[in-house]
Amino acid sequence: MNLILHGIGPTNGKGDPPIRTDDALREEPKAHFNVVLTNPPFGKKSSVTIVNGEGEEDRQTLTYNRPDFWTTTSNKQLNFVQHVRSLLVQDGRAAVVVPDNVLFEGGAGETIRRRLLADCDVHTLLRLPTGIFYAQGVKANVLFFDRKPGRKEPWTTKLWVYDLRTNQHFTLKQNQMTRADLDEFVGLYLPGKAREKRVATWDAAADGGKGAPVVVEGKPTSGRWRSYDYDELVARDKCSLDLFWLRDESLEDSANLPAPDVIAEEIADDLRSALEQIEAVLGDLRGGQHQDRS
Repeated sequence: MNLILHGIGPTNGKGDPPIRTDDALREEPKAHFNVVLTNPPFGKKSSVTIVNGEGEEDRQTLTYNRPDFWTTTSNKQLNFVQHVRSLLVQDGRAAVVVPDNVLFEGGAGETIRRRLLADCDVHTLLRLPTGIFYAQGVKANVLFFDRKPGRKEPWTTKLWVYDLRTNQHFTLKQNQMTRADLDEFVGLYLPGKAREKRVATWDAAADGGKGAPVVVEGKPTSGRWRSYDYDELVARDKCSLDLFWLRDESLEDSANLPAPDVIAEEIADDLRSALEQIEAVLGDLRGGQHQDRS
């Protein structure tokens, strides 16, 4: 529906839109694409509702055993990362919105991150601020990567990270994020071969190793843009890509705290998000109990 409302798809009344009701993760893609831009559904578990012989509803967790996946997991966020990679042609480009757990979760998450860094060129990560998505309290990112052919050496050499989260406070109503808030990131991104000319706005070696924003023409930059080498990434615990370096001013100086109503709204968002996660766990537990009885 969103595609149709934005004029994507047949508009002459002939033919059906290229949209169908299905499980996108169910099988290997039949078509491949040069570019994939997607905000896949959030929520950790894939499940299906069934009705047993007594007419009672039950939910069963789904796992996807696909030969094109690096590992099998019921975490649909991790599965969508694998699925997007499968959708790309060689040298195809992807930008995927992912929640924070995709960047640091162990087990299948670590396996997928290590394979993604090795088999693809994972070149950019945009850390998004909280309070801008429909799922309140969810911390999200945009992960940019290119699919590459197989080779012995890893394809990722540098991961560039732009931190638009630390010391930023946006809300859906009172302080909305605008296109102008992305201007610096867009200007620094430099797509394609121009990525070789990227310049960091954060000097990790400055100030006695504490790091400091780069000064350009006598003026400090935001310091929100820096890179990490491949060896640094794979040496991190669980190959975590949950990367941040800026000093959180709200933790050190009460004068820099946002307005009380903003703090209250952020707390409410976090509580709602926690409640959703608890309800999801309860759903899994109830499903397991039904299976034990059967």
